[in-house]
Amino acid sequence: MVCTGKVPIPIVAYVYGKDACWVRAGLISGYLPIGFATRKGKQITQISEMDSRKGRISYFVSPKKLYEETGFEWNGEKTVEEIICRERKKK
Repeated sequence: MVCTGKVPIPIVAYVYGKDACWVRAGLISGYLPIGFATRKGKQITQISEMDSRKGRISYFVSPKKLYEETGFEWNGEKTVEEIICRERKKK
Protein backbone atom coordinates (compact mmCIF):
# COMPACT_ATOMS: atom_id res chain seq x y z
CA MET A 1 0.00 0.00 0.00
CA VAL A 2 1.37 3.40 -0.98
CA CYS A 3 1.52 5.94 1.87
CA THR A 4 -0.08 9.37 1.85
CA GLY A 5 1.88 12.59 2.27
CA LYS A 6 4.75 13.81 0.17
CA VAL A 7 7.75 11.76 -0.83
CA PRO A 8 11.06 13.39 0.21
CA ILE A 9 13.17 14.66 -2.70
CA PRO A 10 16.26 12.56 -1.77
CA ILE A 11 14.14 9.42 -2.00
CA VAL A 12 12.77 10.44 -5.40
CA ALA A 13 16.35 11.09 -6.57
CA TYR A 14 17.35 7.62 -5.37
CA VAL A 15 14.43 6.01 -7.20
CA TYR A 16 15.34 7.72 -10.48
CA GLY A 17 19.09 7.31 -9.98
CA LYS A 18 19.56 11.05 -10.41
CA ASP A 19 20.64 14.06 -8.38
CA ALA A 20 18.13 15.93 -6.19
CA CYS A 21 18.63 19.05 -8.35
CA TRP A 22 17.47 17.05 -11.38
CA VAL A 23 14.30 16.09 -9.50
CA ARG A 24 13.61 19.67 -8.42
CA ALA A 25 14.13 20.97 -11.96
CA GLY A 26 11.86 18.22 -13.29
CA LEU A 27 9.08 19.15 -10.91
CA ILE A 28 9.36 22.83 -11.78
CA SER A 29 9.55 22.40 -15.55
CA GLY A 30 6.98 19.62 -15.68
CA TYR A 31 9.12 16.86 -17.20
CA LEU A 32 8.53 14.82 -14.04
CA PRO A 33 4.75 14.40 -13.89
CA ILE A 34 4.80 13.22 -10.28
CA GLY A 35 4.30 16.49 -8.42
CA PHE A 36 4.88 20.23 -8.44
CA ALA A 37 6.76 23.13 -6.83
CA THR A 38 5.37 26.22 -5.13
CA ARG A 39 6.61 29.44 -3.58
CA LYS A 40 4.33 31.44 -1.30
CA GLY A 41 1.37 29.37 -2.48
CA LYS A 42 1.99 29.99 -6.19
CA GLN A 43 3.06 27.17 -8.50
CA ILE A 44 6.54 27.58 -9.98
CA THR A 45 6.87 26.45 -13.61
CA GLN A 46 10.05 28.15 -14.85
CA ILE A 47 13.61 27.04 -14.11
CA SER A 48 14.57 30.72 -13.89
CA GLU A 49 12.46 30.84 -10.71
CA MET A 50 14.97 28.57 -8.93
CA ASP A 51 16.59 31.68 -7.47
CA SER A 52 16.96 31.40 -3.69
CA ARG A 53 16.89 35.18 -3.37
CA LYS A 54 13.20 35.04 -4.31
CA GLY A 55 12.35 32.80 -1.35
CA ARG A 56 12.06 29.16 -0.45
CA ILE A 57 10.46 26.70 -2.85
CA SER A 58 8.34 23.85 -1.51
CA TYR A 59 8.19 20.60 -3.45
CA PHE A 60 5.39 18.03 -3.45
CA VAL A 61 5.81 14.55 -4.88
CA SER A 62 2.71 12.36 -4.94
CA PRO A 63 3.38 8.81 -3.71
CA LYS A 64 0.65 7.55 -6.05
CA LYS A 65 2.05 9.27 -9.12
CA LEU A 66 5.59 8.14 -8.25
CA TYR A 67 4.29 4.57 -8.04
CA GLU A 68 2.42 4.89 -11.35
CA GLU A 69 5.52 6.27 -13.11
CA THR A 70 8.19 4.02 -11.59
CA GLY A 71 6.57 1.11 -9.76
CA PHE A 72 8.29 2.23 -6.56
CA GLU A 73 6.09 1.84 -3.50
CA TRP A 74 6.89 4.44 -0.84
CA ASN A 75 6.05 3.33 2.70
CA GLY A 76 6.68 6.58 4.54
CA GLU A 77 10.45 6.32 4.81
CA LYS A 78 12.20 9.62 5.56
CA THR A 79 15.70 8.69 4.34
CA VAL A 80 17.34 6.71 1.56
CA GLU A 81 19.02 4.57 4.23
CA GLU A 82 15.59 3.37 5.38
CA ILE A 83 14.78 2.39 1.78
CA ILE A 84 18.04 0.47 1.47
CA CYS A 85 17.36 -1.38 4.76
CA ARG A 86 13.84 -2.27 3.55
CA GLU A 87 15.24 -3.59 0.26
CA ARG A 88 17.85 -5.70 2.09
CA LYS A 89 15.17 -7.25 4.29
CA LYS A 90 13.22 -8.34 1.20
CA LYS A 91 16.19 -10.40 -0.04
